Formats: sequence, C-alpha cells, structure tokens
Amino acid sequence: MSRPPGPRDLVVGPWGARFMGRRMPCALGRGGTLPAAWKREGDLATPEGTWRLAALYWRADRARQPRSLLAARPLGPQQGWAEDPADPAYNRPVRLPHAFPADRMARGDRLYDICAATDHNAAPVVPGAGSAIFVHLWRKPRHPTAGCVAFRRADLDWILRRWGMRSRLIVRPRGGL
Repeated sequence: MSRPPGPRDLVVGPWGARFMGRRMPCALGRGGTLPAAWKREGDLATPEGTWRLAALYWRADRARQPRSLLAARPLGPQQGWAEDPADPAYNRPVRLPHAFPADRMARGDRLYDICAATDHNAAPVVPGAGSAIFVHLWRKPRHPTAGCVAFRRADLDWILRRWGMRSRLIVRPRGGL
C-alpha cells in the first residue's frame, strides 16, 4: 500500500494544486481525470494516481537550467517523444526525424521550455495506455492540456527547486485535497 500524501508531495486535481503548504492553480487534461487503468492514447485525460518525476528537460536556447535535484537535460531541435502505440520506442524519448509519429519537444510555443516527464506507463510500457504525461508550463491560466499537468512559470520553478527525491505527483479526481 502506498503512503498517504505528505507535504513534499505535489497533489493536483481539477481544483488546483498543493505543494509544501502552498496552493496554486494548475491545468489538467481537456478530458478531465481518469483512473490510470482507463487511460488511453489520445483521450486528452490526465491519469489519476501517484507518479514520480523521471526526467527534467529544458530549452537551453530559451530558458535557464531549472534549479532542481532532478537530473536535467537540455532539449535540442531533434528531441521527440514517441507517441504511436505501434512504435517499439512508445512512451520514450526519441531522436527526430523518427520512423513513427512523435511529439516534438522543441516546440514553437513555450509549453516545454521546462518540462518534467512522469513515470506514468513506464515500467512496463503498455502500448496505447498513454504517453508523454508531463509536468510543463501552461499556455494560459487553466487552459486545458492534452493530458499533462501544467503550471505558470513562477510556480513550476518554485516546485522544482523544492522537489525532493521522495516527492511524488499525486493526481486526484474531482473532490477536495
């Protein structure tokens, strides 16, 4: 059984987010939240459950390296994320161009200027059970994502500076904290 949420866990839901005693707005998937077992590629939902942040990326040409205990890797123009369930590299970083459809990480907008990949559907990877569930910058206040969790820049910087090795992302369904 997993431990209950602690102060170093980032708890999010349709009502917003809580981390280390601070509440802040966030954006979730356009499809709302779904139990992780129901998550499917392209459903635009954020999977409910408890996740770790597995990797941190940033656009070195646009942003400074985030201060965080997470290992950070710069994003280049050939960085992608495999999103086709038929791809043997599904839900993994890939180099572009790629033989299968992939999400371009070095986007024209600023969403992935700072981006943390979660461990949703990572061990083992189940084709079609959802890929690229990231914590990233939001487009505008509370504007829905394609299934990720998004924050304004100042809040994401604040979270990453305080993220601990035992911290978790906990996505809750409709309801309270």
